[in-house]
Amino acid sequence: MLTLDQVKSKSAGWLGKLHPVLLAGASALIQRSYAKGIPIVITQGMRTIAEQNALYAQGRTKPGNIVTNARGGSSYHNYGLAIDFALLLPDGKTVSWDTSRDGNNDKMADWQQVAQEAKKLGFAWGGDWTSFKDYSHLEMTFGLTTEQLRAAGSRRCSRSRMHWP
Repeated sequence: MLTLDQVKSKSAGWLGKLHPVLLAGASALIQRSYAKGIPIVITQGMRTIAEQNALYAQGRTKPGNIVTNARGGSSYHNYGLAIDFALLLPDGKTVSWDTSRDGNNDKMADWQQVAQEAKKLGFAWGGDWTSFKDYSHLEMTFGLTTEQLRAAGSRRCSRSRMHWP
């Protein structure tokens, strides 16, 4: 059985550049999911514009399946306001993207339980989207659009040479 510290350490690399509120939410989600017998791992956090554009190209101009409809600058990942997660299997090394898996044997899909906990913490879940379901995606937008975030980042960078967020 994995300890909570072992589970947390699997996500540590993706948490560093998140907005502080999102970081607190992601940490709480890891703990709450673990308490339900569902270890999760954060598989993505902050992304650069170039990383987002590379993902957007997948299934379009590069091989693979389409995994996002957001170009660079149009994803909340670019502002530290989104995370992606997966289920961490008992070996502590393998992840599962199986949205019907019931690893804690409580007759409810683990993925649904994680999404429910995330919503209680204030996250919006990509599985609720109507046009492009993104079951691993969670975000906190604070009512801001990516256009507003881009504009704020541009103003902030031009004034202080700092990057958003």
